[in-house]
Amino acid sequence: MPVKFKDYYETLGVKRDASEEELRKAYRKLARKYHPDVNKTDKNAEERFKEINEAYEVLGDAEKRKRYDALGQNWKPGMDFTPPPGWENVQFDFGPGGGFEFREFGEGGFSDFFNMLFGGARSGGRGFEGQTGGFEDLFGAPRGGRGRSSVRGGFGRQAAAQKGGDAEAEIELTLEDAHHGGKKTLQIQQDNGRPRRIDVTIPPGVTDGSRIRLAGQGGAGFGGAAAGDLFLRVRLLSHPQFRVEDHDIHVDLPVTPWDAALGTKAAVPTLDGEVTVTIPPGTSSGQKLRLRGKGLRTRTGGRGDQYVVVKIVVPKKLSAREQELFESLKKESSFLATD
Repeated sequence: MPVKFKDYYETLGVKRDASEEELRKAYRKLARKYHPDVNKTDKNAEERFKEINEAYEVLGDAEKRKRYDALGQNWKPGMDFTPPPGWENVQFDFGPGGGFEFREFGEGGFSDFFNMLFGGARSGGRGFEGQTGGFEDLFGAPRGGRGRSSVRGGFGRQAAAQKGGDAEAEIELTLEDAHHGGKKTLQIQQDNGRPRRIDVTIPPGVTDGSRIRLAGQGGAGFGGAAAGDLFLRVRLLSHPQFRVEDHDIHVDLPVTPWDAALGTKAAVPTLDGEVTVTIPPGTSSGQKLRLRGKGLRTRTGGRGDQYVVVKIVVPKKLSAREQELFESLKKESSFLATD
């Protein structure tokens, strides 16, 4: 079934002329609302969370947003092709007998481009000049024709079998997708411009920059040879709570001054749900608490660690009683910040 075009501005609930700050605020608000570890009541929360991340990944990047604004749902494919020199001087038509014909009327450029690809004059042949080693030999076409360079005839029976070329694409995953793995359905653009849907199994433990190989999903083979492979390069979407370093993850934990001084217990989010950690007395801001084996899964079945980074926060406004108590503490305490 056809896929409905996703309007990323609509996903984030902002206007098309929204500023970077407005985009950031909208993203953070929605990410907190629909995070699967926070929203346990909405069965569609996880899917919404993924859509929000996808939208912000594009609109939060100035170059991607510029392309998206210009091209909409077609912002990704077909923007990196640069025609070779001489392209504008080339004509393709069908010669006598219905055979395919290539004709070039300019100088250099395009024939050199094909000679480079198919082993023309530089490999010892004479390329499109009607001799060996050129475009004709690749497709088994009869030599000759009109114009400075030509290829006629059908793509012939003498063409050698050649495996299809490998292709590479990008797949964007949430941190949860990378951790748990699972199945995804992707839509990729084929060489003929038509979209193709493929099912992908995401192995648990992939990280940013990892490559997933899909055998036989690349370019079509020639002369009965096998198709090439498709390599998907993983791009992890930013997470509203966790920061990733290889297979380790980091999360900030706000702590009050008195809890840091006296010690306490606090709930901390992990990829597997909330856990309770103990804040030792005398904990300083920036101190890290290690949760062994609570990081991302690895390809070998192990797991990284999670680091809880303590961030001591102070009240911005004090009541009269709080003011009094802090003044008393200041007088009584012999502690100095340099201790």
